[in-house]
Amino acid sequence: MNATDGPRVDFRSDTVTKPSAGMRKAMADAEVGDAVYDEDPTTNRLEAMTAELLGKEAGLFFPSATQANLAGIMAHCGRGDEFIVGQTAHAYRDEGGGAAVLGSIQPQPLPNEPDGIIDLDAITSAIKPDDFHNPITRLLTLENTFNGRPLPEDYVKEATELARSRGLATHLDAARIMNAAVAIGREASELTGRFDSISLCLSKGLGAPVGALLVGAKELVGRAKRIRKTLGGGMRQTGVLAAAGIYALENNVQRLREDHDRATRLAEVFADFPELGAGEARTNMVFLSPDGVDMSAFSEFLSERGIITGGAHGKLRWVTHLDIDDEAIENVRRACKEFFGR
Repeated sequence: MNATDGPRVDFRSDTVTKPSAGMRKAMADAEVGDAVYDEDPTTNRLEAMTAELLGKEAGLFFPSATQANLAGIMAHCGRGDEFIVGQTAHAYRDEGGGAAVLGSIQPQPLPNEPDGIIDLDAITSAIKPDDFHNPITRLLTLENTFNGRPLPEDYVKEATELARSRGLATHLDAARIMNAAVAIGREASELTGRFDSISLCLSKGLGAPVGALLVGAKELVGRAKRIRKTLGGGMRQTGVLAAAGIYALENNVQRLREDHDRATRLAEVFADFPELGAGEARTNMVFLSPDGVDMSAFSEFLSERGIITGGAHGKLRWVTHLDIDDEAIENVRRACKEFFGR
């Protein structure tokens, strides 16, 4: 079988989802206005409901989580200031260096442990003394989930208390916070309440085609709104997009359990092939660290069968989402058995 003989299933990321029929109808029916004038009722509703959902005063709609993170960091930090961030965190490694390039804000990257935490002693040591030779350390940024793992709640408490005791604000890159909340059975606000600002992505597992929110105190969100305009994120009749976000939050949060269950079944498939070096499922992700496998040949073999994967640094990352069904998992099983001759 080749890719033309059946459906193409894409495991690269949960960003590849397509809007459902219900979401498209919500978008088509959306009431709209000029959002730059704060006159788009659907966008206003999305901002308010997201702020309430994450336990904050106000919210602001952005085209992307990258821009929401950047505006959040810039709202906390001025030119020449510094933020502490994990060296493999998305806000440091995968967002084009925006804080430095556009905000003149110095990142202070620190090693992430496998579960996503940053050592508390390392954070303490990285906070600069009040000396004119140094940038002013303003902000601690964490990420939840991290490579699919929810951050340990005890760690979040300790890290945010440390930051607050040293006069630092805190920002949470919460692109997949709903995955974390569903996985551990908590309300999202319980996982975000200790942070001063939070970014939430709508276009990953929640299934919206575009969009993200930044939430926090009204004053901070007000600063971020000015920054958003500078970054080119001021849009007009955004209600069409906001309606997709509302639909996602109302319909696609609890269904993330299905993604997690399918990731678990996918890990079980890979466990039958030890050479793939599969780890356990982490919410909706499974990572492979193959040993003695020609990864280019394996990926090409899968692609010929309509199975698209992604990865880097010698690993493959498999991500389940609302466009991955049970049959897709069985297709992977069949392809692995064929590749390895079993």
